[in-house]
Amino acid sequence: MKKVIITYGLIGGVIVSAIMLGSHPLLDKGIINYDNGMIIGYGSMVIALSMVFFGVKSYRDQHSGGAISFWQGVKIGMLITLLASVMYALTWEVYYNTAASDFTEKYTRYHVDKMVSEGASQAEIDETRAEMESFNELYDESLLIRFGVTLMEILPVGVVITFLSAALLRKREVLPA
Repeated sequence: MKKVIITYGLIGGVIVSAIMLGSHPLLDKGIINYDNGMIIGYGSMVIALSMVFFGVKSYRDQHSGGAISFWQGVKIGMLITLLASVMYALTWEVYYNTAASDFTEKYTRYHVDKMVSEGASQAEIDETRAEMESFNELYDESLLIRFGVTLMEILPVGVVITFLSAALLRKREVLPA
């Protein structure tokens, strides 16, 4: 089981980290904006965490005689998700501290400019700016907050994919070996 978890977790972590590292500089160049970046980011998480499905299937077919219980599938899927998620958060931490230390300032500016262009009131803009700047202070100063926030971006995606994969793959007739 360890080999399956490590193999598919590392593959998923490499995929999501590579897409993040490849797409994030496009924000600075103006090729994509933060809204598109969010779509790319969550899309990359779905693609990378598809490794959960393949990992659970691999375990079912090669180590479990073609059958797996729902909870065994959940266990394997969550461990794959956790490994890929930690790799993603570590990659972000390195990137943030080397190339994107002004990320929160740029994101706040983008969000406030978007509010202005959409006609938000000055009171709404000021309130949003104050909330974002307050959060940014915590985010910028605390590794634990930043790491936790980054994990909370990807973990829910992995949980959903894990439960779907475990539910589908507990049935022998779904993609038999």
